[in-house]
Amino acid sequence: MTNVHTVSNLNQQLQQLVAEACSHPARSLMRRQKLSEIVRVVTKSGKLWKENTAYYNDALQQTWLYFCRNPEQYNPQSCSVITWLDNCLKWRLQDFRSWSAENQARTVPISMLGIEEITKTIESLPAAAEIPPILEETYQWAFTDPDKDLASTYVKGRPDVTCQILILRRLPPETSWKDIAKKFNLPLSTAPNFYKRECLPRLRNFALKQGYHEILD
Repeated sequence: MTNVHTVSNLNQQLQQLVAEACSHPARSLMRRQKLSEIVRVVTKSGKLWKENTAYYNDALQQTWLYFCRNPEQYNPQSCSVITWLDNCLKWRLQDFRSWSAENQARTVPISMLGIEEITKTIESLPAAAEIPPILEETYQWAFTDPDKDLASTYVKGRPDVTCQILILRRLPPETSWKDIAKKFNLPLSTAPNFYKRECLPRLRNFALKQGYHEILD
């Protein structure tokens, strides 16, 4: 019970800090201080997603940089701050798994940057490097699967090949159908046919609910 209360208190504290950060002008000292405090609280909690991969620290740095530039993207009605950060981090980890070693080598490891340096680095980031809102929102929707519909809809006889898995793998940077077929030991046409029949309608419905009138197939 104590642990439940601790997690709940942490969520409330972080949501309050995000709201306070967003109440200050972009690039202002007060916003930076609140963002730095959020980084410290999350890091100290030890609740953020962890995995033992060579590029984890790079993905973590990108997650913090994205968050510090876009705290308004967080929606407290959809999930906790930790869950939102976890989703952002997992997508960046997937990016690193897909990108070449050359791309992976461009980022300075988080261990070489202090928390203050992270927030200071924000201002030098090019706007073009940011993930488009529709893509970021789709990542979060597919990861959290709020209605549990994506995870429960799967290829006949293959409960391990769900709408959730295929949507996540086909969002940029997309995994090829050939690689998906090989990964899950499927005929080459099975996954794309299922995707068109089951996944695309769900993607389109989500896009419409978000106010977007079209989403790339």
